[in-house]
Amino acid sequence: MPSTPRPLRKLGFLTIGMFDAADPGRGHEATLEIIELGERLGFDSAWVRHRHLQYGISSPVAVLAAASQRTRRIELGTAVTPLGWENPLRLAEDLATVDVLSGGRLNPGVSVGPPAHYEQVKGALYPDTADAEDFGHERVRRLLDLVRGKPATDFGGAEGFAAGRQPHVEYTSDVVQPHSPGLGRRLWYGGGSLGSARWAGEHGMNFLTSSVVKAEGAGETGGPWDFAGIQLSHIREFRAHHPDGEAARVSQGLVVIPTDSASPEQRARYAEYAAGRLPRTASPQGPARLLFAPDLVGTSAELAERLHAHAAFREVDEVAFALPFTFGHEDYVQILTDMATRLGPALGWRPGA
Repeated sequence: MPSTPRPLRKLGFLTIGMFDAADPGRGHEATLEIIELGERLGFDSAWVRHRHLQYGISSPVAVLAAASQRTRRIELGTAVTPLGWENPLRLAEDLATVDVLSGGRLNPGVSVGPPAHYEQVKGALYPDTADAEDFGHERVRRLLDLVRGKPATDFGGAEGFAAGRQPHVEYTSDVVQPHSPGLGRRLWYGGGSLGSARWAGEHGMNFLTSSVVKAEGAGETGGPWDFAGIQLSHIREFRAHHPDGEAARVSQGLVVIPTDSASPEQRARYAEYAAGRLPRTASPQGPARLLFAPDLVGTSAELAERLHAHAAFREVDEVAFALPFTFGHEDYVQILTDMATRLGPALGWRPGA
């Protein structure tokens, strides 16, 4: 472990983009306004989460396309897009299009595994191929190859045919169009296990960590579970297998809530929210044995002290702090403002121009 934490180089935030089913337009507009605020405050990145058949953003690519036209500097990411819902070829086209529209600011994060509640949705999602679909790493590899310019077909060139009295020629490409050369270096893998960290490193991706890890390694011998220690082992496993080694990009996504400018009512509500979620952090949850990190709530000085003591945070220089899902717009404005003006500088970060 480094003797001192790395100075924070990139400060980002993650939002789920919740909305009211009776007025979804207002919720989507609020998400775009939050991203615009993030740019004004100097944040380096804004990330949105994928939520299918829920009252949250179901199409981050479309939302980020809109955000790309209302911002100029801030990077835009997905954290994460579950590839079980996607066709890699079509997704590669959409991602490249938004990257071109944004001027090269897109950071797509993806994950693997079958879609949530697959037995209930497979008839609508894959009516003819549900039992043949591969939801493993091969799906990510296909996306990587297509985004990075590997041919999608063995045909490419000119094709002519008659169109009325005039001959017509169409030109086709054997690779995904538009092709955005830098996008292949900005693909992220969202993982919470040693295996996923290793795979992401071996395939030259960036690595997204969050407030959830698979309970493995530290704690298996009967001692207390150490979330930070487990996450640290994932970061080191990733970099040990990445061509860039210690320079390989890792972003941490804990739930962090500064209270510096919060009202007494907000502070009480934030504390109650974190307390209600604390029991799940004591031991692994569910068949997948997922271990959750405690939400961090307090003044920026208090939060900086706790983060500097966090073993995994000490080895990253990028973060995308997650905004709580159920808070109001005015809460997000307060939290982001405190992050950018107080917490970020306390962590060694400087806002973008």
